[in-house]
Amino acid sequence: MLKKRVVWGLGIVLLLTGSFVSAAKSAAYAMPDEYSASVTKQVLLAGGNAVDAAVAAGFVLAVTYPEAGNIGGGGFMTLFHAKAKNTADKMLFLDYREKAPKAAFKSLYLDKDNNVIPYRSLVGYQASGVPGTVMGLWMAHQRFGSLPWKALLAPAIQYAQSGFVVSKPLAQTAVWYQKWIANKSKDPLNFADYFSDLKEGELFKQPELAKTLKRIAKEGGEEFYRGETARLLVKEMQRYDGLITLNDLQSYQAVWRTPVVGEWQGRQIVSAPPPSSGGVAIIQLLKMKALLQPKLDHALEEGKKQGLSEQVIKTHFYAELEKRVYADRAFYLGDPDFMDVPVEALISDEYLAKRVQTVLMDEISETKQIRYGKFESPETTHFSILDAQGNAVSNTYTLNMPFGSGVVVTGAGFLMNNEMDDFSTKPGVANIFGVVGGKANEIAPEKRMLSSMSPTIVAKDGEVEMVVGTPGGSTIITSVFQTIVNVLEEGMSTQQAVDATRVHHQLLPKDQISYNPELPLETKEALTLMGYQLKKNNYMGDVQLIVRQNGDLSAASDKRGRGVSEVF
Repeated sequence: MLKKRVVWGLGIVLLLTGSFVSAAKSAAYAMPDEYSASVTKQVLLAGGNAVDAAVAAGFVLAVTYPEAGNIGGGGFMTLFHAKAKNTADKMLFLDYREKAPKAAFKSLYLDKDNNVIPYRSLVGYQASGVPGTVMGLWMAHQRFGSLPWKALLAPAIQYAQSGFVVSKPLAQTAVWYQKWIANKSKDPLNFADYFSDLKEGELFKQPELAKTLKRIAKEGGEEFYRGETARLLVKEMQRYDGLITLNDLQSYQAVWRTPVVGEWQGRQIVSAPPPSSGGVAIIQLLKMKALLQPKLDHALEEGKKQGLSEQVIKTHFYAELEKRVYADRAFYLGDPDFMDVPVEALISDEYLAKRVQTVLMDEISETKQIRYGKFESPETTHFSILDAQGNAVSNTYTLNMPFGSGVVVTGAGFLMNNEMDDFSTKPGVANIFGVVGGKANEIAPEKRMLSSMSPTIVAKDGEVEMVVGTPGGSTIITSVFQTIVNVLEEGMSTQQAVDATRVHHQLLPKDQISYNPELPLETKEALTLMGYQLKKNNYMGDVQLIVRQNGDLSAASDKRGRGVSEVF
């Protein structure tokens, strides 16, 4: 007979079964806020595994991180299952990305003259895809969870019911968003009815959301898609010609997919496959860098003679690589259920050896000449968890922009996503993140939109070496790439790696390099002389990183966010 154990915390009781983790073993987390961090630690100390902790944290963030944590959005989860017998079986990926409603069509956001209707795919009732978060967390728990589902949702219910203390960044973002959406929807939005009272340092309670979470806790993940919550969601959509129907909800499924795995420096880079572009892009960047390392070393030596800093040389070098990656992204990547995506070809050594031949080390490649390669014959939040048994979860999920579409489901208390903007509204026209898409990512009924989300695990010798990911729209890919390089090639500590200045280039706007938080004046001057336009991004990710090296664990949360990390 299993013994029941009682764990007290947050004023609630978790009834958990099974044995406690040995005190001799360590676990780690890197979470985007203090509330998800506290709950993650509780679950792991109570004997839960990484998936249990991810489920609990995922629902808590839907309450305490409402600008990105969600039950009205979707995302991706990369998992490492330590007990699997062979390396390939240890690596898993769960796609719970939103899908276009069945009523969606290719020209949904175009006017009679075939021009994009401003903000239609971003704000209001037609901006949302069918949510996947609840189904994703439910399916992960059904397969790998060891603690009761109801117990894992208890912390989120408690925070929704009793409230949590609002942080300054959350309060500021809510004020900005309310002003931003004010004149962008033809239909009235109810965002202010629910989130205008977010005041720094004060308790914020969400009673309608608490009731929704109680229903999901009692009846399981299916309740969101077939129960009272589904009815309330559809009623909200019907209020102003929203697209999501009960049939859309009832037919939604998350999908277990094979992750993208690339061999690099004796390691396996395990990351998100299509409909994410992240895994392919990160592996392309790492492999291309390795192929060109001798040229980079030579350029660094020559730059030193000319008085150029390493940062100038590396920033230009990264921009050259990233141009080519984003060109491939726009042309080849989309939902694999709707098209053949040549993943293995895109990350193959042969293809990338050809791709790097045109990289220029001392001048800017002309943007018009950067086309997709040819073959012979993507507001978000992320968390990283590693349990004491070596299981890992790298999870990124999102509403897209902060607070999504501005639509709250009346009576249910949760925000809806605006992920329809991640489709190519019109090939060649940029989305809100400035990313240009092509025909591969056109809108179609029940299609999953392309993403940049890149929950990533680095494995070495059959064990997890790194768990990493970040929000940041189209900058996610370059942020994860640079963080991996910072640790494994630059020798930075975990905290240094996530805090370091990051640079980003995505082909368009032409010759524009974004950076955060700052570049030295001499670096800016040198890059400007080369012909680059420089832009300081106010936000470029919130990396959550766990690293295991030489048997030691370390964890870090990006100073750009309000995250908390710990090894214990």
